[in-house]
Amino acid sequence: MGVPAAVRARQRDNDQGLLGISPNRFLLIREFAPAAAAALGFLLVFGLLGGWLLAGRMLAPLTRITEAARLAAGGSLAHRIRLGGRPANEFRELADVFDAMLERLESRVAEQQRFAANASHELRTPLAISQALLDVARKDPEFDRGELVERLHAVTARAIDLTEALLLLSRSDGRAFTREPVDLSLVAEEAAETLLPLAEQRGITLDVTGEPARASGSPALILRMVTNLVQNAIVHNLPGGGTITVHTEPRRYASVLRIENTGLPLAPDLVPTLVEPFQRGSERTRAGEHTGVGLGLAIVHSIVRAHDGMLELTPRAAGGLVVTIRLPAPR
Repeated sequence: MGVPAAVRARQRDNDQGLLGISPNRFLLIREFAPAAAAALGFLLVFGLLGGWLLAGRMLAPLTRITEAARLAAGGSLAHRIRLGGRPANEFRELADVFDAMLERLESRVAEQQRFAANASHELRTPLAISQALLDVARKDPEFDRGELVERLHAVTARAIDLTEALLLLSRSDGRAFTREPVDLSLVAEEAAETLLPLAEQRGITLDVTGEPARASGSPALILRMVTNLVQNAIVHNLPGGGTITVHTEPRRYASVLRIENTGLPLAPDLVPTLVEPFQRGSERTRAGEHTGVGLGLAIVHSIVRAHDGMLELTPRAAGGLVVTIRLPAPR
């Protein structure tokens, strides 16, 4: 039984339609596939390259910070990151904090190096004097033994004073103390009472004025701080008829201690150096006077800094010095 003619005609038309469409589709795919693949490849390469460049640009500050940290770990503290030209973001904030840390470290290391050099020189001096005295006594049988003992005693006492001052300076720098309530007015009275005989011996009037001024810190270190200031004011005062005024005053956020003394005029460029170790204010020190070991104001500065305070030195127009200390008031 045969297939009807109408059915055969419809199948023939369908076959021809399929055969007519399929070649066009394959041709279209074959024509556009390379271009599409090239476009996709270009987009992929462009995306990877753009991402790499963008990531490099974004991570460049971190690379500079890492390099600066590597240099600092190797001992170079002079390098700075300086991302000041960039927009404010977390990387710039981190770089600024890192630069500030390096600057403080470099300053402290330089300060410690100068201090070590000066300390070794100052400690070597009394030892050299002692050795010279002993050599003279050994070579000269007629050398006065009593004089030798007295001079050795003086040299040894000075070396002990210097060593104790160095230990105190190290202790205050390390903040190795417990904070307690301290009244600056009581500390000032105690220091003045202790040094009053020395002031009277030199013909200097010593007055303590003011109100209770409370602070928080080490009572022993604060007493040493005030004692050093009063002693410094006595030693570097006028030969006779000089005055010293110790004044305490409470403020809203700080307690103020001010010590003002008469004396010889101070050169303005000398004042900032007085807080450096082994600076004795040579321009205002008279020959033959006891000048200490040169650590008085350095210790004061270290104690003030350890208590998060402020130290201000102001030369008086008529001669002498005004020392103002501000310590945070207890909360």
